[in-house]
Amino acid sequence: MGEYRLIKLGEQLREEIAQMILRQQIKDPRVSTFLTINRVEVAGDLKYGKVYVSSFLPENQVVKGVAGLQSAAGFIQSTLAKKLRIRQFPHLTFIADMSTKEGFDMVKKLTQLEQEENAAKNSNE
Repeated sequence: MGEYRLIKLGEQLREEIAQMILRQQIKDPRVSTFLTINRVEVAGDLKYGKVYVSSFLPENQVVKGVAGLQSAAGFIQSTLAKKLRIRQFPHLTFIADMSTKEGFDMVKKLTQLEQEENAAKNSNE
């Protein structure tokens, strides 16, 4: 399958899984509506797909949410396979992606350092 089509399919899967989470169609109590699907990478042969999940929740809650999504993977795959109608539906694996939270924390630290630097400059004047 072409690279563009794989990216397009990944984006469509991302949107559909995000909507399932938002509509609370996944009944596992570990799956929070605060979970975000960052991206979906689909293999060229359509056998596998990696779903990257993040949130601003504490890391242990994100890991629990990912475990809930992984246990509901069969339900998610069958629901999406009926909806998308592709010849072979990929086996989805859910992965906790902490990069969003780490980036947010980094910006917070940089802002704090900048404020401390400005406070030091103002006290020296």
